[in-house]
Amino acid sequence: MISATTAKDRVLSGMQPSGALHIGNWMGALDNWVNMQDVYDSYFMVADYHSLTTGYHDTRGLPTLVFQMVVDWLAAGLDPKRSVIFRQSDVPEHAELHLLLSMITPLGWLERVPSYKEKLKELAQRDIHTYGFLGYPVLMSSDILLYRASKVPVGQDQVPHVELTREIVRRFNGLYGEVLLEPEAILTEAKVLPGLDGKKMSKSYGNTLALGESAESIAKKIRVMMTDPARVRKSDPGHPEVCPVFSLHKIFTGSQQVQEIDGACRTAQIGCVDCKAILASQINAQLDPIRERRLEWEEHPKQVQEILQQGAREAQKTAHDTLTMVKDAMHLNSLE
Repeated sequence: MISATTAKDRVLSGMQPSGALHIGNWMGALDNWVNMQDVYDSYFMVADYHSLTTGYHDTRGLPTLVFQMVVDWLAAGLDPKRSVIFRQSDVPEHAELHLLLSMITPLGWLERVPSYKEKLKELAQRDIHTYGFLGYPVLMSSDILLYRASKVPVGQDQVPHVELTREIVRRFNGLYGEVLLEPEAILTEAKVLPGLDGKKMSKSYGNTLALGESAESIAKKIRVMMTDPARVRKSDPGHPEVCPVFSLHKIFTGSQQVQEIDGACRTAQIGCVDCKAILASQINAQLDPIRERRLEWEEHPKQVQEILQQGAREAQKTAHDTLTMVKDAMHLNSLE
């Protein structure tokens, strides 16, 4: 359970718009966000500027990707009455603070961020040797600092980005006075789900189960899902610890039934077909209410747009105040 140190703690988190989300996104981040709403002053951002750092070459589908992702957010339980939900590009202060902070951020700080070289290798087929890609962590710092977020929920791999933000804050405050708030990382429980082929569930691998996918499609995909490669016949004893299907059972099936499945698999009392059928039933039972809400939101795109617009107006109030303090400190708002 997430707990806050004070009633005034604010969190900022975001996702790049990649369209409809899958159950890995749900269990890895979105479910944590939903729980945060009752604990923190929560800001959740559609990071469309960030998506340009690796996807600038073709932006024609961006509006649809944004819409589909926000529909999933709302269907999963993000509530515009309890959270500020907005699109990054609707708040121009993000770009301006990014520019100002880039003036004081040493190049070496950016080049040593672990994800920089990792992404260059991972996306070697794309031309991402750009200023925008290198400066991605500064834009992320601007996102956090604009809203004076004291807490930033991240997985272990994102901790260096938060630490860079803290370094930028210390450098800025050392130059211009105590203006920016130094945030702290919250290590969230980010479940990594296996995909249909046993690899990490990812759209890039084409091995996902989407939140809005029909029950029939979910069941069909799970029926052909990879299992224990050493178990050829139903009569062979299984090894649940190496089976992707069992890994999903541990997340979506009750603990008592998981123990029963574990024992039945090891003693060949249950076959992979039956095991998969149980998993499909468990996942679909949990997705049913999300699917229902998702269909409702999809039928009301104007309401989704209004939620983003209202969120942007709310976010900009805070962002404007922060940027004004930054520019005052840098003597950019005065003619004297």
